[in-house]
Amino acid sequence: MKRTIVDASQLELEEKVVSIKRVTKVVKGGRNFRFTALVVVGDGNGNVGVGLGKATEIPEAIRKGKEDASKKLVAIPMDDNASIPHDIIGKFGSASVLLKRAPEGTGVIAGGPARNVLEMAGIKNIRTKSLGSNNKQNVVLATIQGLAALKTPEQVAKLRGKTVEEILG
Repeated sequence: MKRTIVDASQLELEEKVVSIKRVTKVVKGGRNFRFTALVVVGDGNGNVGVGLGKATEIPEAIRKGKEDASKKLVAIPMDDNASIPHDIIGKFGSASVLLKRAPEGTGVIAGGPARNVLEMAGIKNIRTKSLGSNNKQNVVLATIQGLAALKTPEQVAKLRGKTVEEILG
């Protein structure tokens, strides 16, 4: 799988915190509490990234997550009605997310974690179904993996050595 990495310095990125978890480590003197924040960033125009931040304070964990996500931005191809070019299943761990293209006016039909990713990417019309695990982190990463694996009709035509008209029928 080849991801198209994007330079985040020129983009106006919005952030959305998907989950914050409190993690406990039991040591000799008691318990150490830390926080992990799963953050999705995107420009609403086909670029999206996800990052994980860990720290002793929640705001610091969110900041680290945002920083990590902006380093891992992925460009997503969209068609003319702000949907995806074709149906695909994204997989990560035991989580799978079915992404189906939809006509204009459908809206974003998706569960919580997948919805966050799709809204940050700027996709307006799509239907999704989360299959397998419902772990938020794995569902988000499966959605990103599916979106990153999308190909435009032009890319497919070039790979097959045909014209776009032959591919689309």
